[in-house]
Formats: sequence, structure tokens, C-alpha cells
Amino acid sequence: MFRVGLRKHSSISRVLLGGIFNKGFSTQTGSKLEGKVALITGAASGIGKATATKFINNGAKVIIADVQQELGQETAKELGPNAAFIACDVTKESDVSNAVDFAISKYNQLDIMYNNAGIACQSPASIVDLDLAVFDKVMNINVRGVMAGIKHASRVMIPRRRGSILCTASITGVMGGLSQHTYSVSKSSIVGIVRSLASELCHHGIRINCISPFAIPTPLVTDELTRLYQGADSETIIGVVNRLGTLEGAYCEPIDIANAALYLASDDAKYVSGHNLVVDGGFTVFKSLALPAPDKVEK
Repeated sequence: MFRVGLRKHSSISRVLLGGIFNKGFSTQTGSKLEGKVALITGAASGIGKATATKFINNGAKVIIADVQQELGQETAKELGPNAAFIACDVTKESDVSNAVDFAISKYNQLDIMYNNAGIACQSPASIVDLDLAVFDKVMNINVRGVMAGIKHASRVMIPRRRGSILCTASITGVMGGLSQHTYSVSKSSIVGIVRSLASELCHHGIRINCISPFAIPTPLVTDELTRLYQGADSETIIGVVNRLGTLEGAYCEPIDIANAALYLASDDAKYVSGHNLVVDGGFTVFKSLALPAPDKVEK
């Protein structure tokens, strides 16, 4: 989400990142999603895994759909009997359709569809240097993949006249200049998709919303900063991410997005649709004027 490219392999310790994610995973249980079935794309790790954990702890059965087969299977096993895995590449509509059909065949219902899968991009800062092949790849996953998820979730939700659809957007789609153009455009598209689809799905009793997180030290973000701060260790990189915010004494974690998803998916948000829930500690709300001190003003 920053104006630097991504490396194919991250030097940030997966053990350290895993510790951050596990620290955020609440073991607190509830019943907000009792009897519900959820399908989450990109749920093998990061925000998706945190949300799957939160949903299960609140009574849901969760289908983990991810292109990372081995990691996805490990995650499903870790989360217990209320988690199941299916391989899913969101660029293939047939995979998305199969994932929805899998939920129906296994549990005979689909109540929550969370379109969370997405990628960052390695692209230059200037529009004149834009590689449209990279643009197409990112849009294919981040935008077309979301549309496929909404299409096939709606296919089974409309006859039941109920359901909740969620999508992961980003603050880079709310405020310009925070990321490479390609990623920013893809995430701003999610907000538009949610608003457009809300106009139809409301007539079928289906709610659709998105969440725009602040920077979280997931591999997507730390890979970029590792490229920028070559030689910096894992803790330093994570510290850089955590200091980017404006809310004193707090920083954004996967559990914060999982909590937002739980709210939007549950009956607590029964009258919330077409909304972009920004979880950024106020970062995109204001700008501060850098006024000089009185004794520094030139006369």
C-alpha cells in the first residue's frame, strides 16, 4: 500500500508476524453468529484468518477459501471442526462458484460472504511508467475477484432473501497518494462496487458493506517496507508500520478488522448497508496545518 515495489519473498520473520496475529486473535467466545455459515476468501492468513477465528468463536461455521492450499489446510485444521478449506483462485470464476456450492453442499446455506482476497502491486510511482499488464493482474484479483464473489453469493442468497456480503477495501481507496496508483484504484473500486450493489441487493434483504483498514504489518505491507529499508530487522519494520498512525497509544491489528467484520456480519448491523467502515484511528479524517511558531514568522 506504499509507493514502493514488492519483493517476491519477504525477509520479515513469519514467526514474528505469526506472533502478532496470534496475539490479536481473541479467544473470547460469543454467539453473535450462532448457526451462521460464512465463506471467507484469502482466509489462510492475516486479516482473513483473524476474521475466520472471530467468526468461529461467535458460533459460525467457516469455509476458508484460499489459493494457498497447504497453508489453508493447516489453518482449517488449527481452527477446528467448524472450519473447512477449499482451494480457490478468485481470478477463476469457476473456483469462486465452486466455493459457494461447497458451502451449500456441506451446510445447506450461506449467510456471510467475505471477499477478502487481494494482492499488492509492484508498479512505478508515475502514471507515465505504468505497466498495464500489472494493472490488469491486480484488477483481476482485487476487483474482478470481488465481483465474482458477490455474484455467486447473491445467486444463493437472493432466493433466501437474506445474507451479509463483506469486502476488504483500504484507506488507499479513500485518500489519494498513499499507494501506487494501481493498488489505490483497485481499492477505491471496492467502495464503488459496494454502493452500486447495495442498490439492488437491498430489495432482496441482503446487506453489503466494506471495510477500509489502516496499515497492518502483514506480509503485504512489510514486504514493501523491507525493500525500502534494506537491512532493517523485523521488529524495526513492524515498528515503522505501527508508528504510521495518528491515534496515540494504539495501532491497527488484524483483530481490529475482524471485530469490524463481526459487527457488519451480525444482526448488530441489521440496518447497515452500502457502508464503508474505515478502521484507521482517524487518519483519513483530518490534516494538520504546519503553522510556524510565532517567533519563527518572517516579518
